[in-house]
Amino acid sequence: MHYLDIYGGKKLSGEVTVSGAKNSSLPLIASTILSKTPVTITNMPRVADIKTMLKLMTNLGSEAELEGNTLKIDSEKLNGTVATYDIVKTMRASILVLGPLLARFGKCDVSLPGGCAIGQRPVDLHLKALEQMGAEIEIKNGYVEARAPRGLSGATIVFDKITVTGTENIVMAAALAKGTTKIINAAKEPEVVQLCEVLRLAGANIAGIGTDELIIDGSGGELYSFKEIEVIPDRIEAGTYLCAAAITNSEVTLKKVNLSHMEAFISKLQEMGYSFDYGMCELTIKPAKKIKPIEIVTTEFPGFPTDMQAQFMALATQANGTSIIEERLFENRFMHVSELTRLGATIHLAHNTATIEGGAELTGADVMATDLRASSALVIAALVANGKTRIHRIYHLDRGYEELEKKLIALGAHIERGDE
Repeated sequence: MHYLDIYGGKKLSGEVTVSGAKNSSLPLIASTILSKTPVTITNMPRVADIKTMLKLMTNLGSEAELEGNTLKIDSEKLNGTVATYDIVKTMRASILVLGPLLARFGKCDVSLPGGCAIGQRPVDLHLKALEQMGAEIEIKNGYVEARAPRGLSGATIVFDKITVTGTENIVMAAALAKGTTKIINAAKEPEVVQLCEVLRLAGANIAGIGTDELIIDGSGGELYSFKEIEVIPDRIEAGTYLCAAAITNSEVTLKKVNLSHMEAFISKLQEMGYSFDYGMCELTIKPAKKIKPIEIVTTEFPGFPTDMQAQFMALATQANGTSIIEERLFENRFMHVSELTRLGATIHLAHNTATIEGGAELTGADVMATDLRASSALVIAALVANGKTRIHRIYHLDRGYEELEKKLIALGAHIERGDE
């Protein structure tokens, strides 16, 4: 198992290129189940979750080859319908094969998923929607056993709660179903938008893309011909590097970004005193004269993303004043708090709200990564901590960040990876 040793106190400078979005790549890979032709996907991030998803797809019968950041995948002859526990247990996004498999084959068995332990992310919204489309579903021995012997049919789906993977799953299922499906209270995240746009380019009839109401006219079982796909930039990776630059009060340029996907946390950084220079698909963060405290409430896109909450909490430890972060999406996403306090942060928790007293002098210590974004928060805090911080269980980082420490080292950070 790997760890990172980070020696704090180094200024950062230079440029960093943002990788493709993991959270867009995963549903795009799953969507190739709907394709009757080989698909090429470029700007694919080489992270552990992608390798897991490709393992799942090849286990189902797809042929996949990842060279550099280009994936060539052919799912035309895919014939497996069982997503086994040994693969699914490590990644919740595996549930994304449920909708397309069921729509294409009329049956599938998908293990209930694992992944980051940040709170309940139940699949009941997915299952209820598929039942409305005509599926028969049972939970047996830890598996979702889904059957649609007469195929899936269009329906009006009203999500009681906005769900990104739920929206993606039902969009893919509806694209192959018979008739028209309307999704009300659909997720509007950029990753959902890209999936819809890719399916539309492949021939699917989808209206309302980018809104909270999607209308999908299904093909009645006819597979699509996909075009070449370029994965959108990872807005969360971009935000993580912005926080790394901000906490060290450094000037850093991010290359290959989509600024419209980052407005929520760019505006928060501006509130904290940072300024920006903007270019074509690039962004430079400038140091703040004084780091101001902040108030954040996590919510769905286009609001402040829950996936940036931990990184901003690390940054808030260096603000001049008290910051407040309210987490409204996941009930167990403050596990990084205890690890930040080991570094010297003063953070008080009350239910779903964290109060961070700024101006803390952080000191290196041994800390434990608990989930993907918590891991990056510890890296960010360690960049300004005195002495050495050792971050254990960094396999969480490797799940979602492509060469994080190498990119930070290129900016001037002192980081070493080791085995234990």
